[in-house]
Order: sequence, then C-alpha cells, then structure tokens
Amino acid sequence: MINIAKLIPEDFNGVVCVIKNGETLFKQAYGYADLPNKRPNKVDTIFEVASGSKAFVATGVMKLVEEGKLTLDSTIGSLLDLGFKQISPDITVRQLLNHTSGIPDYFDESVMDDMSELWAKFPNYQMRFPSDMLPTFIDRPMMYPAGEKFQYNNTGYVVLALIIEKVTGMEFDKYLAQMIFKPCGMTSTGYYELDRLPANCATAYIYDEERDEYFTNYYSTNVKSDGAGGVYTTVDDIASFWKCFLAGDIVSKETVKIMTSAQAYDEDDDGYGFGFWLDGDVPFFQGMDPGISFITRHQHDGLLTILVSNFCDGVWKINNEIEDALGA
Repeated sequence: MINIAKLIPEDFNGVVCVIKNGETLFKQAYGYADLPNKRPNKVDTIFEVASGSKAFVATGVMKLVEEGKLTLDSTIGSLLDLGFKQISPDITVRQLLNHTSGIPDYFDESVMDDMSELWAKFPNYQMRFPSDMLPTFIDRPMMYPAGEKFQYNNTGYVVLALIIEKVTGMEFDKYLAQMIFKPCGMTSTGYYELDRLPANCATAYIYDEERDEYFTNYYSTNVKSDGAGGVYTTVDDIASFWKCFLAGDIVSKETVKIMTSAQAYDEDDDGYGFGFWLDGDVPFFQGMDPGISFITRHQHDGLLTILVSNFCDGVWKINNEIEDALGA
C-alpha cells in the first residue's frame, strides 16, 4: 500500500486529496489558514484557486452554446457593445475559450512576473466586476491576429464573463452558482470579495525574501474575480464538480468531450481544450496567483488528485510524485 503521507513535505501549506473511482484514498490538511494566529488548515477549508476558475466559466459558456443562446463562432462584436477600438470585433467565442484570440492581455504572463505591477495603475480594490477590468485592456492593440496561435490569455475569460452577463442578464458568478455550483452540491464554492470573505477561508500568503517573512496577497490581486480567476472552493467541492461534469449532468457528454480535447496547442505542444489543459489525453485544470496554487487532474482509470495551497508554489511537484507512486 502506497504511503501518500510520506510524499507530502513537512512545510506544505494546504490540502491534498486523492480519490480512486469514488473512494477517498487520502485527504489531509497541512499548515495554517491564518499564519499569525496559527489557525490550522482543515480538509474543508475554503481556498481560492486562481485560474482554475476558468473551467467553470468555460462550462457556463458551453451550457449557453448548448441552449442555442450563442455559438462558438459568435463574435464579440455581435455580442458586446463596448467600443473595442483597436480590438478586433471578429474575435469568436471559440478563440476566447482556447486562448487563440490575440486580445490584449491585462496580465501577460509572458512578460509580467508580478500581478501587483498591474494595480499600481489600476487599484485592485476597485476591481469587483468583470466590467471594472475594461480600462486595463480596452484601449490596447491586439497582440496578434485572432486565430493565429495559442497564447494563454486572462482577458479572454474576462470577456467571456461579460458575454455570460450580456446573454443571461445575470452577474456571471450568480449564473455559475445557479447552473453549476448549486446543482453539483458545491455548497462551499463561490466568488467572494477579498475584503468580505466568509468564515473558514484560508488567507493567501506570499514570501518576502528580503525581510524573510510572509505577507498576505490583499494588495496583489483583484478584490473579486473578473472571470479569469477568483473562485473559492474546497477539495470536496472540486471532486463533486468532476463527478457531475464527467457524468454529463451540467453539459452533455459530447460537450464534455469537446472541452477536454485539445482545441489548440502551446509552444511546448501541450494541449488546451476549453477551460481545461491536456496532458496527452488526461484533462486537468490549475491556477496560480500571488499566494495561491492549485491543480486537479482526472486520470482515465478513475484516479483523481486535488491539491490546493495558500502559498504560491509546491502543488505541482507533489501531484506528480503522488501520480508516479500510484502508477498513473
């Protein structure tokens, strides 16, 4: 019997959950949700998962596609009246979903190392709705012609959130709660404001090498999600999502197959579907922001790994070691 506990470093901060065909093999919390007050993380602690949230936005969009309220080839010009200026109105929903749109990225991870750089010009405490993010990209030129290549793009998912709001007449987070979180029994999942978090949330911490201490990410990320990230959730809720999603309970199994099949490839030939990365044909979604790291992978043999942390690194190496030990 594999001793998964031996694979977890003593300084890990977060929760590790391993499930095989619905049976929990391992679930354990480590470290602190509140460092100064030594409040420990628990297996039901709520963590933000950063860009892991894109899987939910993509699922919400594909539900609207299934309902005939838009198509993958619908253009942003036909769906939104935002005066895009230098941004092409012919960008399609498909290109937003698979990161081939070329729309200017408010946080271009290929040239920016620290998201906090963005908030020097655009105060993060003002960013509470997707529309609040418009000044960060609306007047900038295209990065490349739409459809030309894959380049991971956060703005694309902000625009998808705006499209959800336009089509449904609802705030995108309330739509996702109604169509995904509630039906899946994800009772601890939501888009919360950083300055108004509910009980049982982990505070995210960043390490300051110069001062040799940790500080919170309060001034390093937007105060509420813009569509590109920002979901708070638990390992149990992530497991519930996978179960409902793969069973075709949210969108059809045909749509699930489309979303978890490569729709574009990055420069390393890694595949990306709609909201999901592909390792070969294994779907996973993940996220990293200041003070946040998350990954969850679902193998075809039923092995599910879910790792969340309120520190900004560490989950990927641990996940790989767990999978290797279990023969995935």
